[in-house]
Parts: sequence; C-alpha cells; structure tokens
Amino acid sequence: MKALILNSGTGSRMGDITKTHPKCMTEIGGGETILSRQLRQLAEAGVQEAVITTGEWDQKIREACEGCGLKVTFVLNPRARETNYIYSMYLAREALKGSDILLMHGDLVFESRVLDDVMASPVSCMAVSSTLPLPEKDFKAVIKDGRIREIGINCFESALAAQPLYRFLEADFALWMESIAEFVEQGEVKCYAENALNRKTGDILLCPLDAGDKLCSEIDTPEDLNRVRGVLEEIRRRVVYMCFSTDVLHAAHLRLIQRAEQLGQVVIGILSDEAVASYKRFPLLTCRERMQMFRQVAGVSRVMEQKTLSYRENLEKLRPDFVVHGDNWKTDFQKPIREEVVRVLSGWGGELVEYPYTRDSRFSALEGRARSELALPDSRRSRLRNLISMKGLVTAMEAHSGITGLIVENTVVYEENGGAHQFDAMWISSLCDSTAKGKPDIELVDMSSRFRTIDDILEVTTKPIIFDGDTGGLPEHFVYTVRSLERMGVSMVIIEDKTGLKKNSLFGTEVQQTQDSIEHFCEKIRAGKKAQKTRDFMICARIESLILEAGMEDALTRAFAFTQAGADAIMIHSRRREPDEIFTFVERFRAQDAVTPLVVVPTSFNQVREEEWRKRGVNVVIYANQLTRAGFPAMQKAAETILRNHRGLECDDLLMPIRDIIRLIPEEN
Repeated sequence: MKALILNSGTGSRMGDITKTHPKCMTEIGGGETILSRQLRQLAEAGVQEAVITTGEWDQKIREACEGCGLKVTFVLNPRARETNYIYSMYLAREALKGSDILLMHGDLVFESRVLDDVMASPVSCMAVSSTLPLPEKDFKAVIKDGRIREIGINCFESALAAQPLYRFLEADFALWMESIAEFVEQGEVKCYAENALNRKTGDILLCPLDAGDKLCSEIDTPEDLNRVRGVLEEIRRRVVYMCFSTDVLHAAHLRLIQRAEQLGQVVIGILSDEAVASYKRFPLLTCRERMQMFRQVAGVSRVMEQKTLSYRENLEKLRPDFVVHGDNWKTDFQKPIREEVVRVLSGWGGELVEYPYTRDSRFSALEGRARSELALPDSRRSRLRNLISMKGLVTAMEAHSGITGLIVENTVVYEENGGAHQFDAMWISSLCDSTAKGKPDIELVDMSSRFRTIDDILEVTTKPIIFDGDTGGLPEHFVYTVRSLERMGVSMVIIEDKTGLKKNSLFGTEVQQTQDSIEHFCEKIRAGKKAQKTRDFMICARIESLILEAGMEDALTRAFAFTQAGADAIMIHSRRREPDEIFTFVERFRAQDAVTPLVVVPTSFNQVREEEWRKRGVNVVIYANQLTRAGFPAMQKAAETILRNHRGLECDDLLMPIRDIIRLIPEEN
C-alpha cells in the first residue's frame, strides 16, 4: 500500500502562520508538525512508501521528509496557485499505479486508531463521523444503502461530516484516476478531485468508516489549529493500560507499545511471577527484572505490578481511558479476563482497543529458546525453592516416563474467572518407576536405571523434579546420589527414615519395617548436605513415625532433629484416610518452626483441597501415583475388550487418537 499526501496548497487562510513555511509544517504540539506526525503514523502503521505532491514550498517539504523512514516520491505541481489538487493527483498518476492507495490531505490531523481502522478496511472507504455536526464549508458524504454516493461541500441531505482520509483498493483508485484524467484533459483543473470521484461512485464500492468522536480534522484556520492543539494535549493526558507477562521483549511488543502511545500515556502492568507461573512457563526473569526492562522502553510512562491475571485491581486504581491488547484473547482461556476488562472499563467510559496479534515464527523461536533455558540443570534445579518462596504452596504430579512428563508439563486447567492452574513440579516415584518396569517396590531397580528415567523426563520438559530417594542407602552411597542428582538438575531428593529391605509405607505395620535411629539418619542428612555443591538443591527428610504408629511425639522429635541436622524440608506421611493426625503434626511443627517447608503426599487423605493445605502451612503437595493408577486399569480394559471381541473395533472408544498423542511430543524432540 502506498500513501498519497496532498501538499501542493499554499495555506493562505492560516495568515501569518504560513508566511515562512507550508501549512503541513505548522507545529501542533509535542515537538511535531502536521507532516512529521503523519509520516510517523504511517511508518508505525507499516506503510513503507509515500507519494507527496508539492507546490511553491517544494524544497522545504523535501527537506522536512529527510530521514522519515519511508521511501518518498515527490511530485511537483508547478501550477499549484492556479489549480486544485485534482491537477496534482493527475501529475502523480504514474507514481500511484500498481498499489492500493491511502490518501490524505496534508493538513489533516487524526488519531492513529482512525488510521488503523481505515487501513484495515477490506473495501474502499472514507472517514466520516456520525456524531459531529455537519460543517458548512467542509466535505460531507451522502450515504445511501451503506455506501457513499456523493462527496462535496454542498451535500446536506442524508449526509455525514467527512474528512479527506481514504483507503482505495487498486482497481477502485484506477477508476477514480480515469475520471480525474478526463476532467484535467478537458481543462477542469480548479475543482475538487471528488467531483471526478462522484461520477464513479456507481462503479466503486466506497463505504463510510465512522470515526465518531475520534480526532480526524483538517486545519484550515488559526482557530482550527488551536482546537486541534487542545485535543492533542488532551490525548497526551489520557491513560493507556497494557499488561505483559513476557521476559523476552521483541519487535511485536515494541510495535504494540508504539501504537498504544498514540492513545495517551502508557502504563505497563507486569504480571507477578506467581501469576505467570500459574498459566504458562516459569518466568526467566523475576517480576522486578521484567519491570525494569519495560522501564527502559521509549514511550512507557510508568510500570507497575499486576498481581493476578485479573486486571480489575489495577484498572480500578488507574481508571484508564484505554486498555490495549492483542486480539488473541477473544476466544482462548483469557476470554473471561477480557470480558471482565470490558465490564470494569464501562464503569467510567473507558475503552478496550485491540490490535491484530502478531504470529511470527521468529518470535516462536524466541519462546523456544526461553524454554530451552528453563530446561538447563542450573536453571531447573533452583526453581522449586523459588516457587515455594513465591507461591507458598506448590503441587507436584508423578511422572515415570517422557510421555507422562509431557502430560504433567502441558496440562493446564482454565477457570471460569480467567485464571489457570497447572502442576508446578514432577515427582519421580520409586513405586511408579518400579511398577513401570514390572518390578516390586523394594529398591530392586538400581540407581542407574532410575537416573535413565530422570534423563528421559529432563530431555522433554522444563518443570523442576522431586526425586524419591527411598531410604537413601548408606551415608557413603547417599553422597554420590546427591551429587549425581544435583548435577542432573533435580531440585529435591526425599529420603525416608527407615532401614533394611524397603516395604511400601502404605502397608504400615502389616509388614515388618524398621525405622532408622535419629542419630544415624541425621548423619545421613549431614553427609548429603556436605556433599552438595549449590544451595539450590534440597534434601527432604521423610518421617515414617505415623505410618509405623510410633506416635506424634516421636514424629515431632525427629522433625526438629532432622532440620537441626540440615534437612531443607520435612515430609510427614500417614496411611489414614482422615487427615487429622497430619493436621495436628503441621500445627505443632509450625508452632516452633515457621520457615522449613513441609511436604505432604495425600494419597489416602485425599479429600483436603490445596488451599486448605496452604492455610495450614504446608508448602508442597505431591500427587504420588495417580497417573500410574489411572493408566493400568485403562490398558487392562483395552486388552480385555480386544480379547473378548477378537478385533480392535470395540476398543476404539476407549483410546486416545494416536495423532493426539503425537501432538504432545514437541517436534524438536
């Protein structure tokens, strides 16, 4: 698309203001002239080429356009004083061929969103206003059956106020130019070009584009200039709110901010780390770092934190005139957030302005690189500790293979209020790892095999990993386990205070299980802490006292001894269906220790919601074996169905399509 700017006039009605320069170079505020503002707006809107007609001020206009960022073709009208712009357009006809045309008069000042609407029109259009009174001496457009039938100064019936800001499809503009050529070649050079257009409105679908109360006005007199300057000053005082979660700032973000800046003072809300982590990947940069990044962006007047996905709190503080967002939230999980924004803005007459969302493979590649960064051991290892600090409560789901890791990584539930919920971490369970290999859960699967499971999951995911270390083995062996896990990027190992051949805790006293001594287990913890190389890695002590019916006092005594020995977290377990003894333990532990993270695995006492765990002081909730337990019944039923029917047809309704499974697996893997 090419822009055509008509600047061949003398601006005589402006009086002394245009004695030393053309009207288009009149300053309108904010350090801009009419022309410099138009050129900037065109460049920001993506227009790359402009044709500018000139007259007596040809050289000054050429100099004013230097460095404007557009490819400009100048067309001089040597008869500017004795002709109207119909003749200038005629002289520019060759330069205007082969493209859609965006046409504007050189004295026209408009808001960028009016320009955006005109450029986005799928048909030829002209800017009009259904809210402004009809002018006496300026253009009006006669509207019939939803299209413009006539444009002129003396058109009053069925008319709207109109401004010379057009978008023409190439074929429609060619018809207008044919009519202009007929006029000029017959000597009609002092009339408006719209006279020639009116002869073609039966052949051209020219539609009105209603700008309403938005600024779109020619400056013909000093009075017009003062009025437009006042409106522009009012625009500069408007507040525009935008919200970002990104920690990778790219060209599409900057363009969106530039467009928002044309609406007023831009205030950026930065989603809190917790809000970002609740619905997408963990942020590479902290909220404070992201806020600082946006403070450096030209055109941003203020940056503030937005604590939740909901905009309500910040909107009610700021009461902005506009909220700017891409149009990608009209249908996805953010739709309820968008609807809330519209409702809140309506309380004071604010407006939501949406621009087309930019889909570019280069930006997707940046996101891919960010995810790769999150998968690196040093980045992943520290994330669990950071999440606990940030959110207070984190959730982990068991994974025992690469594909179950991808399920945990990518499963997100979107809530009606626009919020989102996903798992924060993955639990690599000894039970599930053994079961997947068809082996009993007695520490039969060696550590090398278990490490291969971790590798499979690490390769395709980014979330932090909590590893089930069983008893940890001998202190001398546990040292090497800690170093290996830390090097791989695992965030936490949980070891239980038992000795001898492992038996699953849920059997309790039904099988013989021996609890380790406090002294020996503390020695193991100290050895592990001494062996680790970073402060990020966490050793969690799992207490079996309630499982083995050793009593609450024993459990608490062990808990305080283990934290004194250096344990980073305490896991308390129970096989009762009621959570009472867990609640009691947490309450009594928190009475003396408000800092050390507490971990629970609510396999039996599964009726407690996560929010209640948070309120009581629990920091990590592990769903230890649900994926394994869900998978085996389904597989067994599928096998029985095939055996019973001697074919696979009846089994299909039980199965996930293989293409959906393949979609879970990133192509780069």
